Order: sequence, then C-alpha cells, then structure tokens
Amino acid sequence: MEVEGKIKVIGQTKEYGSNGFRKREVVITTEEQYPQFLNIEFVQDKTDLVDKFSVGEQVKIGINLKGREWVSPQGETKYFNSIQGWRIERLDQSQNQDASIPPADQFEPVDDLNEEDPEDDLPF
Repeated sequence: MEVEGKIKVIGQTKEYGSNGFRKREVVITTEEQYPQFLNIEFVQDKTDLVDKFSVGEQVKIGINLKGREWVSPQGETKYFNSIQGWRIERLDQSQNQDASIPPADQFEPVDDLNEEDPEDDLPF
C-alpha cells in the first residue's frame, strides 16, 4: 500500500530495549476533503531512509499495516494497529502533470477560429 501527503513532523530515531530496537516516526498530512494526520513508523534500518527529507515536502510512502493482540493480566483482550513505512520518495509537483502535453506557451495563437474553411468537409 502507499500513502501520499505533506510531511508535518519528523521525529528523532529512538532506541528501545537492550537489543537496540530503533524506531522513527514521521507524520504526514493527506490532501483530501478531510485531511488526515498519519503517524508512520520506520523501524530498524529503515529509520535512515528519512534522513534526506524535511518538513513540508510532498512524499509517497510505501506502508504495511500491522496489528497485534494483547491480553492484559486481568484477561482483557485489546488490539493495536500501526502503520509501518518501508519506502519513502519525494513527489515532484510537475510529476502530477501529464508530461505528454507541452506547456500552453508552446502553441501558436489561432486568429481565425470562427471562420469556416471550405476544405473542411467533416459532418460535425
């Protein structure tokens, strides 16, 4: 799966436990009618992927949805979800435009648009 949005927050890499588990969080804001703030975790060697990005950049992030079950000492079962990133790439604003269409300033202006052409025999 992939999500796109603007980077709102880039967290510091944090280490947990004696085995050196590393985690870094990035929050992106989606661009839709009701923008969402998604907290995406990068873990272990993937934490370094975020180094070359900064707040405000438009990105596309490859994600996996993770879920786990936890049973409390009292026997109550709870479920937790997380969004884990495994790839991140910068979105170029011009990438969203169709590259096959040249810019409007490369077309010559048409002066005789409403004049009828006798050679034009198309029925419509």
